[in-house]
Amino acid sequence: MSLTVAILICAGGLYVGANIGANDAANCIGAPVGAGLIRYRTAILTVALFVILGAVLQGAEVTKTLGKGIVTESISTWGVLTAMICGGLFVTIATFRKIPVSTSQAIVGAVAGVGVAGDLNVAWGKALTILECWIICPVLTAVMTYLIYAGMRRVLARTGKGPRISAALRWAVIAASAYSAYSLGAGHLGMAIGPITAMDEQVIDHRLLVVLGSASIAAGAIFFGAGVAKTVGGSIVQLDLLGAFAVQASLAFGLHAFAMAGIPVSSSQGVVGALMGIGLYHGIKAVSKRKIGEVVVGWIATPSLAGLVAFGMYRLLLSFGLS
Repeated sequence: MSLTVAILICAGGLYVGANIGANDAANCIGAPVGAGLIRYRTAILTVALFVILGAVLQGAEVTKTLGKGIVTESISTWGVLTAMICGGLFVTIATFRKIPVSTSQAIVGAVAGVGVAGDLNVAWGKALTILECWIICPVLTAVMTYLIYAGMRRVLARTGKGPRISAALRWAVIAASAYSAYSLGAGHLGMAIGPITAMDEQVIDHRLLVVLGSASIAAGAIFFGAGVAKTVGGSIVQLDLLGAFAVQASLAFGLHAFAMAGIPVSSSQGVVGALMGIGLYHGIKAVSKRKIGEVVVGWIATPSLAGLVAFGMYRLLLSFGLS
């Protein structure tokens, strides 16, 4: 592999990582920022730190899945580039439109599209398991959020909510957001570097990939995450202090559990499910149906279009002899 191609591969990974940070890191801070608990700049710097920690310490399982868990054969250099460019492109468009979409769905769809186009062995059983988890994730976070929120409201109704309780809740929300960021790093590092580990020729040290991938996620969050954070924090359902904690705690537990199982789930799905749990507690009218509709359309369109475009682009490259 030439130096130029190696640089292109690294650039592709950095591009995907930056997209993850720009779109998905907002899910870790949307609730506390929307509730007015913490300034955006402070929140995003905290998220950047914990994303890096989660990626470095526990990002290996999802990396394996995105490496050779979906397409079980080695993918060529051009195939990897195609998957990363197509997967990242849809997330870029959604980020500039301030819509939280699933990076995991975009990358999984693109990797599968490349596998089919290259006549490689695609583990459809694994793909079906991932699809099932995409459905389970928002349902799980919705139920968890509803139970946490309802349970804590009952406790506070009996004990009262003095200044100390309010202060403790504020710190609990911030801690839950940091844990969400850690879980995001653990579950999403594989999106940025997993396809690279599936290449038929490894010229980039894995430790360097981990550093570059985690740093790119953090950078994307810092420089491009504000728009999606506003959507997540304020325009789906309005949050109080207790609601912000319930949302972030449920998201953190859900993302971490799936990350340890090696399943690339969507933080956007998780946080929207959690927000719906709050909305359902207050009544369905509290939920912005228009925003939910936009997000659901994105969930369906993202993996489908990413897969189709990746299939077509890689077929075109193969026709030119770039295998």
